[in-house]
Amino acid sequence: LFKYARGNSGEHWAEKIAESVAILLDIPHARVELAVFAGKRGAVTESFIDGELELFHGNQILETAVRGYDPEIRFGQSAHTLENIWLALDHAFEGTDKATDSKLQFAEYLVLDGIIGNTDRHHENWGIVLKWAVEEQVAFLAPSFDHASSLGRELEDTRRSQLLAESRVGRYSERGRGGVYWSQDDRPGPSPVALVRLATERYPEFFRSTLAKLDDLSPDSLRESVERTPEDWMSPTAREFALTLMLYNLGKIREAVG
Repeated sequence: LFKYARGNSGEHWAEKIAESVAILLDIPHARVELAVFAGKRGAVTESFIDGELELFHGNQILETAVRGYDPEIRFGQSAHTLENIWLALDHAFEGTDKATDSKLQFAEYLVLDGIIGNTDRHHENWGIVLKWAVEEQVAFLAPSFDHASSLGRELEDTRRSQLLAESRVGRYSERGRGGVYWSQDDRPGPSPVALVRLATERYPEFFRSTLAKLDDLSPDSLRESVERTPEDWMSPTAREFALTLMLYNLGKIREAVG
């Protein structure tokens, strides 16, 4: 799947850097490469679906598991809470150990979102894969995908420079609005990094193993993830902003777990 970067955004490099961070944390993810198609830059994502596999998006799963859930509300769907996602995973994997495994894996995705500031984990940006075997169905949580709305990819360099100069990158992060809500009464929902702080306190059993992986992240490893992007694809200011944002988010998540 090839996706153009909209306007002057950095959606293509955001996807690639997010993949690099997922690799550092050993989080299942769709493979991404920077690419050019018909003379335009973008990112190409390798499909994790083939003839034997079928992807069911989160909204389809939530509709069957949560009474009154509207699968057509893509943005601003405040019923897309972490609690309802847990219910949906329990329903999808009822009677198996995979319910717990899928929650542990989904927690990994939320920690990744928290670090990169991914604001687009709406109910069509996660799902369950079914494999149609001869004698049985095999189901598993899909790898994490679609991380383009992260790392300040929508900002112009003048705005990035201003936020950096005024030490307001953290404020930018905290004001971000993610696609997963904490409460159906939220208007709007929490930022990706705030959601991790809340979820870590409420559901430590699902986040403990992922948070332990944060010891493997360092400023140098995150810098390397950013600097792998070719110079003519990402400006120096965008690089500095992306790294500063990730270091802020990482620090706040580490503070939350003591």
